[in-house]
Amino acid sequence: MKSNKLNVAGSTHVVNLPVVSDPRGDLTFIEGQNHIPFDIARVYYLYNVPVDAERGGHAHKKLEQVVFALSGSFRMRVDDGDTKQDFWLRDPRQGLYINRLIWREMDSFSQGAVCMVLASRPYEEEDYYRDYEEFQSAANGLGK
Repeated sequence: MKSNKLNVAGSTHVVNLPVVSDPRGDLTFIEGQNHIPFDIARVYYLYNVPVDAERGGHAHKKLEQVVFALSGSFRMRVDDGDTKQDFWLRDPRQGLYINRLIWREMDSFSQGAVCMVLASRPYEEEDYYRDYEEFQSAANGLGK
């Protein structure tokens, strides 16, 4: 189930995961370099997010991510420096792949929403663009 999308900087796409169903429930699994286009270096969760909170507000220089709504829902707004697009995440079998040089913002969390993020790199503060104008300059320059 390898993705046929190119993983060029500034790209996003939906990742569909397999599901195994039987009368006892559903099971979904994720394999790095198979279902997602990188080895998983870090996993983190967001939960107990107030429904009126906003998260994100940054981009990465090198890091790739796949974001999932394990429970509930939220909106993910992505911006490649030219175009903004909204994705509503609400199906735990479906994630959003976000390559480097994509600005991301999250909001509209439902009560009890749980967000899981698979990341290609460990946490590195120097990998972040936290200033939108700096990000936009990199995204529209040779950074892609």
